[in-house]
Amino acid sequence: MFKTRITEMLGIEYPIIQGGMQWISRAELVGAVSNAGGLGILSALTFPSPEELAAEIRKTKELTDKPFGVNLSLAPTLRPVSYAPYIDVVVQEGVKIVETAARNPEPYMAQFKSAGIKVIHKCTAIRFAQTVERIGCDAMSIDGFECAGMSGEEDITSLILIPLTVDAVNIPVIASGGFGDARGFIAALALGAEGVNMGTRFMATQEAPLHPMVKERLIQTSERETTLVMRSLRNTERVLKNQVAEKVIKMEKGSATLEELAPLLTGTKGKELLETGELDKGLLACGQVVGLIHDIPTVKEVIDSIIAEAKVIGQRLTSMGVFVP
Repeated sequence: MFKTRITEMLGIEYPIIQGGMQWISRAELVGAVSNAGGLGILSALTFPSPEELAAEIRKTKELTDKPFGVNLSLAPTLRPVSYAPYIDVVVQEGVKIVETAARNPEPYMAQFKSAGIKVIHKCTAIRFAQTVERIGCDAMSIDGFECAGMSGEEDITSLILIPLTVDAVNIPVIASGGFGDARGFIAALALGAEGVNMGTRFMATQEAPLHPMVKERLIQTSERETTLVMRSLRNTERVLKNQVAEKVIKMEKGSATLEELAPLLTGTKGKELLETGELDKGLLACGQVVGLIHDIPTVKEVIDSIIAEAKVIGQRLTSMGVFVP
């Protein structure tokens, strides 16, 4: 049930992928997702050094014998990053799945391919998806406007962007942005996607390394309580509404420069928010799907409920004559 090119390619039971979230996608969460039949993904740049990433990869291997991947965000950062040492660690530690994001991963493709690594690139527009296919990525993830974090500059929702992307490329497409329950899962498959990527839903789980107050805030948040920052920098990010986000938006309207905004945008402030539960400490990436999240279950309970409820939806559609067994 729910076998797709993604499950076959990655060797996973269900086509459910956990987003590579800065500060959050650590071994405990990643191992739990993979053990539950999905694909857990570590966030490489969560770790200040390649050596620390290597240690986290080894820790993840102790927690699961199932496939997992590593996310390497190529987005602009406020601190200089040398990607090559991180990629060397991924290769040396035998990781066989990498998710890249933001900038074109072409400069690194030869090294990935020579190591037998499957590459999934996450992007926000059809023209980028076509480039992803051209440079040899094995699959791609398309971010709709609803998504947490980097949502792109074109503001196209998943309902439109997914089928357009499926029509534009031949490699498997993973739907990202707005997915957190069985209804979205089935809808993504109906739109032509061969898997879903979920970030915000996995933030509100028992295994996610967030302060309990942050998780409680998530389950109390409506779909109207996210906002967009960094639009003036053409590096748009969807975040939870809080005092910091409101200040950033106000400064952007006043034509603030990157240097002026940097103290508010720095990821270390977001890390402090996650660790301390001080909800106005920094920015917190959060998708509109947060409005559908009302509990803090285990990762296994999330995935099991999606699959069980998806089967019920399939049965209901069959009874309506939509599907013919």
